Amino acid sequence: MKKMMTDTHKGRIELPRTIVNQILSHAQHYPEQEICGLIAARDGIPEQIYRIHNSAAQPQKLFEMDPEQQIDAMRSMRESGEQLFAIYHSHPHSPALPSVTDLHEAAYPDTLYLIVSLDTKGVLQLKGFYLDANKESIQNVDLSVV
Repeated sequence: MKKMMTDTHKGRIELPRTIVNQILSHAQHYPEQEICGLIAARDGIPEQIYRIHNSAAQPQKLFEMDPEQQIDAMRSMRESGEQLFAIYHSHPHSPALPSVTDLHEAAYPDTLYLIVSLDTKGVLQLKGFYLDANKESIQNVDLSVV
């Protein structure tokens, strides 16, 4: 498998097509609510997604990862020698851009945030960002599917 390349100056990250397809499929199965999950990496290479139930009171507008499933996923990563690589969620009716809520809820500034938009005409959109709630900053990331 090809080594993942990260260029922090240009913000370019390569994602395996299998990971991207799994995320897009997850979003398509729940088109009226925000889906969410984690991506695990081994040696910097993303290799597995962990789908997490959205337990928000209004899942069509917000996402809140089920705490128990999130803890189980993090434990599984740790036990498997994986690291948290990215957090993903969808926007059913808005662009693939961080909302004010996304920025304020961001708790992992060194972790990639992926947002899928279903608010497109036939083509799903996936964009990546680094979000830092403390600095209130958003860094766009150029994604490349390999």
